[in-house]
Parts: sequence; structure tokens; C-alpha cells
Amino acid sequence: MNRVYFDYNATTPVEPEVLDAMLPYFSGEFGNAASIHTPGQRARGAVETAREQVAALIGARAQEIVFTSGGTESDNHAVFGVVVQAFLPVPTSKNPDPSPHIITTAIEHEAVLNACQALEKSGVRVTFLAANREGQIDLDELRQAVRPETVLITVMHANNELGTVQPLEEVGRIAKERDIYFHTDAVQSAGKVPIDVNKLGVDLLSLSAHKFYGPKGIGALYIRGGTRLRQLLYGGHHQRGFRPGTENVAGIVGLGKAAEIARESLAADARRVSTLRDKLEQGLLARVPHARVNGGASLRTPNTTNLVFPGIEGEALLIALDLKGLACSTGAACSSGAVEPSHVLTAIGLPPEEARASLRFSLGRHTTEQEIDFALQVVPSAVEQLRELSPTYPKVAEAR
Repeated sequence: MNRVYFDYNATTPVEPEVLDAMLPYFSGEFGNAASIHTPGQRARGAVETAREQVAALIGARAQEIVFTSGGTESDNHAVFGVVVQAFLPVPTSKNPDPSPHIITTAIEHEAVLNACQALEKSGVRVTFLAANREGQIDLDELRQAVRPETVLITVMHANNELGTVQPLEEVGRIAKERDIYFHTDAVQSAGKVPIDVNKLGVDLLSLSAHKFYGPKGIGALYIRGGTRLRQLLYGGHHQRGFRPGTENVAGIVGLGKAAEIARESLAADARRVSTLRDKLEQGLLARVPHARVNGGASLRTPNTTNLVFPGIEGEALLIALDLKGLACSTGAACSSGAVEPSHVLTAIGLPPEEARASLRFSLGRHTTEQEIDFALQVVPSAVEQLRELSPTYPKVAEAR
């Protein structure tokens, strides 16, 4: 069976050029990048080249890039590093409750949401901004949420489930006007849309290699020069003290090469993939009665569409499509044996039954038109078969 992969937002295949660049650092070039001898300095040179490649992808300076294990670590370092390490003040008689304040959104990735919720349990105040049906935050609500004790605004660049892109330039201006640090989770946007950290006005930015054809287990955190950010790990003085530990040279080289390729091919990839995404989206809307796009009216990353197919269970459709050779994703997470609806989809106003009836299709550099045609055959037929078995679909169809 030929398999079709429409889950590029979950992970991407490693490009052959990336693997080729990495391979020497598993064997012949095995030096520790912190060593001063020749093998170590060759490894150091490879790490610094990768740092420059990653910086070039986002318009940063090389010295502002810190390598991490991936997007989750980068997000946690940004949130905890600002709030707990650098800004948790000491109570005084005049100010007995000096708790810092964070502003984030209700549709963030769990790496940010759970970090903020953990801080909230320790006394940090957190405002979770709502999003509208198109997955966009309200800038006026953001302005109104700012307090004198606000120390961090963290708003993701592109949503992992919807692909919707937030107005970060405006958010950056608000943060700068109020002298508040601004972090963005760019894990789903890096390598897909142009990023310039200075234009966006961010102080901290997270990215992960495996989302743009690099290896898993390696990512980066952009830290604007002068940002007061404390380390979370303690050890040696690697990476200016921000992230101790022996560098993962092979992974870093892979991240750098993937960033270089992404920067060179970004515009062409976006044009081609967005054309295929639109063909898939429009074809499914035309072929599946009552189907709708979640967040479709917003600016989105070029590869992502999230559709609701009322009257079915998304998990059942996901399994049916997988059996036919098509891999995609629901937004649902499994917790304690019960499938919960996506927090993103319920946050934008979908009722639980529609959130559970939604699928995400995320395309990539290797998606072909033939694969789109295949999806346009198998998805409508699978939905029709499941609706015939559904006790709720007749009511959905009658209501519409």
C-alpha cells in the first residue's frame, strides 16, 4: 500500500542533505565542541556555522541563538527564565503581594500553556486571552490585560492545529510601549513563513528542527541581546551560561543545514504547498456536505487546513483513513483513557461534538498533486460511510 502523509505539522522527514551534513559528526568528527584541541575546535566551528544559519533564518545575530533539545525546552526556558528566575520580587511591607503577571492565549501549545499554569499554581498571575472563531486574538483585549506587574507576553506565531498566524508586529509594539518582554512560539512558523525578529519585535523566539526537515531532539531559543533571562539548568558555562551541557553537535549541524535549506526554498515551497492545500480544502468542501474550515478566513501558514465534518467522530475517521493509507491528525489528546476535544478548537468556540469531528491536514515539501487527488477520493467516501453509521448525523443534516 502506498502511504500518503498529511501530518507535517507533527513532524517532517529529515532531508537527505541534512542527514549527509550530520553523518560525519557521529563518527570521524566526534570531538567535543568545548575542547580546545583540533578535533574539538572542528566541532566548535561546525556549531558556530549552524548558529549563523539559524540566525539567518529569523533575521537575528548568531550570538543571540542558544541551542536546546527542541520547542518544549525553548518555550519553558523563555517562560520560566523570565518570570521565575529574573523577575520574582521579594515581598515588602509596602508591597506584600508582588506577584508578577503573564499574558498568554488560550490556544497556545501545551509547552506554553502548561508552563503558565504551573507558574499560576505557585502564585504568578496569568491572563489567558480568548481567540475568536477565526483563531485570532483581540489586540484591544491584550492592551486592557496589561498591568504594572506584567513581565511577559507570550503569543504563538502560528497555531499548530489551525495554522492561523497572529499579528505579532502589533503585539510587539504593545510590548515595547509597556517595556514588557515578548516571547513567541514559532515552532510551526519557522521555515514556512518569513520571520524577522526585529520586525516582529520579539525578545524571545522558540523553534524546533523536526518541523522543517531537520532531526528530532534539537531546537533553538532566540534571546535578544540584553534580555534578562536566567538559566534553568546548572553545569558548565556552555552557550554563554544559558544552556550548560555538551553540545549535540550532529543535531546542531542538522538544524543549521535545515535552516539554510528552508531559508533558500521558503518562498517557492510556500507557493507550491499553498496551491495544493487550497485544492485539497476546496475539493473537500465541495465533496463533503456540511464540511467547514476552522479558522479559514484568517491568515494561515501555507500548508495547514483544519476541517470539521459534522456527524462523525474524528478518531474514527482518522483510523478509517489510516487503513486506506492516509495519515493526518485530529486535534484531540488522550487523557486518563478518555479522548478530550482539542483545547484550541473549543477555545475558538466549537462545541465539543464539532471539535471531536475535526481533522487537521498538514502538507509539506514532498506532497504531490497525486496525493491530493487520492485524498479527495478517500476522505469523502470515508466520511459518507461513517455518517451512515452515525446516530447523530441525521439530526445535523436536518438542522442545516
